[in-house]
Amino acid sequence: MANVVSVNISERKGEQKHPVPEIQLKFRHGIVGDAHAGDWHRQISLLAEESVDTMRASCPIPLDPGVFAENINTEGIDLKHLPVGTHLRIGETEVEVTQIGKECHSDCAIKLGMGKEHLYVWEMTPGMLHEDEGAERLLALCANENMERSGVKEGKIELKASCDGLFLLRSESLRAVNAIDELMIATRKGGTAVKKGDKLAGMRVIPLIIAEEKLTAAKAAAGDTPLLELRPWVRKTAAIVATGSEVKKGLIQDTFTPVVKDKLSAYGIETISVSYSGDGVENVAGAISQARQTGAEVILCTGGMSVDPDDNTPGGIRQSGAKIVTYGAPVLPGAMFLLGYYDDGTPVMGLPGCVMYAGATIFDLVLPWVAADVSVTKEWIVSLGEGGLCLGCQPCRWPICPFGK
Repeated sequence: MANVVSVNISERKGEQKHPVPEIQLKFRHGIVGDAHAGDWHRQISLLAEESVDTMRASCPIPLDPGVFAENINTEGIDLKHLPVGTHLRIGETEVEVTQIGKECHSDCAIKLGMGKEHLYVWEMTPGMLHEDEGAERLLALCANENMERSGVKEGKIELKASCDGLFLLRSESLRAVNAIDELMIATRKGGTAVKKGDKLAGMRVIPLIIAEEKLTAAKAAAGDTPLLELRPWVRKTAAIVATGSEVKKGLIQDTFTPVVKDKLSAYGIETISVSYSGDGVENVAGAISQARQTGAEVILCTGGMSVDPDDNTPGGIRQSGAKIVTYGAPVLPGAMFLLGYYDDGTPVMGLPGCVMYAGATIFDLVLPWVAADVSVTKEWIVSLGEGGLCLGCQPCRWPICPFGK
């Protein structure tokens, strides 16, 4: 049922109409006491409250009853589609529709408040979508667990992380979606660590209205699973094997282990064991086997990764039974990095000395994947060559820098 929401008059022309408790309608005149009444073709102005609500979403000034010079605000009736000549009963009075719409005068307060010379009204037509609905469709292609959405504002929606974790995305599908005209999805770099509250993505359609077929094409390009994924940290414990006889014998201080422990703790990983293997492949392999018996979910070997004859860490890791994903990475610093996995899925890493002193290395790129229990492949390691050169900025601003991206 249609209802009257407000009745409004202005006593003088040029003044904004204001709500009044009641009005009296006079035949061939309009509303008694309203400055715009008279014996002419448009004696009373009606406006649907639904149309006002649409304007309120984007107008910076209050849109109170009467601001559009309307005499009667209604709800529940599609005024703009009523044929001219339609008769309406309002209270005890019958009125006739003589005109649909009117032109806004040049000094309209609403236009001035919005900084516009013209106001436009969009009429929904089949096959076309408003920018807000288009943004919701794009959101549906992206949103996944561990993400929080924003409200839609001017056709844009953002996604933020609801937990710490590894941000992943399907890059090829994202490119396919963005290749479609008049819509876009922008994300942060995939394969990187994020904290709760960090922005993940923003999406919108470009024009005010868009053909629905383009959103249908975007859905087909995205596929059946969300484009984005946020994997929380799941590995909680680690064991460190510090290699080298000089460290085991106390000839030099172990300054490597504290650095690694700090990096692990940033991902919620506790170091539950630290052992010193000395030199020799057999000694390194034996120390790794003992470290695995602690139940640690990550094994890290420090030192012994260079080309010196007594650097036996790679051989010790192999002899311990690990299947090597890579020995070497196209990343500087960190080229002599080693990564492998045991049959039970436990990762083992050989860390080169640069991890001890450089602000960011290959270890910082791989560790988030390990913490989130996402398998690291040789293909992904190879892809790090583009962007894998640290620029050595002083001071180091990692991770707010291009390294690894």
